[in-house]
Amino acid sequence: MPTTAIKVDSKLANAWKTKTGRELTEPELMAMPETEYMSEKQLDFFRSRLTVLKDDLLSNAGETTEHLREDTSIVPDPADRATIEEEHALELRTRDRERKLLKKISQALTRLDSGEYGYCDETGEPIGLGRLIARPTATLSLEAQQRRELKQKMFGD
Repeated sequence: MPTTAIKVDSKLANAWKTKTGRELTEPELMAMPETEYMSEKQLDFFRSRLTVLKDDLLSNAGETTEHLREDTSIVPDPADRATIEEEHALELRTRDRERKLLKKISQALTRLDSGEYGYCDETGEPIGLGRLIARPTATLSLEAQQRRELKQKMFGD
C-alpha cells in the first residue's frame, strides 16, 4: 500500500533552516522533517517555551501574595467576608496547581539538558511534536498515557 505524503507549505518546510529555535512558530516546527526530531533547534524552541511558562507562573505567584495582603482588612459584613475568603481559597488552589506545574517544568528543563526530553519514559519512543506543543511537560507518549489512565480507572490510584 503506497503511503501518501502530507502536503506541507514549502515556505514553512524551509523556514526552520534560517531561524533559531526560539524564533520558530508552531506551524514551522510541525513542518520540520522527522529527521530533525529533538534537534538543537527544536530543543531550543521547547527550552524557550518552558522558560517563558516558568517566568509567567513565578510572576503570578508574586501577584497572589500581594493580592492576599491587600484584602486582609476587616470587613464587617459576614457575606462580604465569606466572599473574600472563598476568593482567597480559590486563588490558593490555583497557585497550588501552578506550584505542581513549576515542578514539572523544572523536571522538563532537566530532561532537556540530559537529552531525554521528547522521548517517552516508558517506551523510549518519540512523544511527538503535537503533544509537546500542547503539553511541554509531557513525559509519556499519547499511547502510554492512555494505558496509564486506563489502569488507574480500572484499579484506582
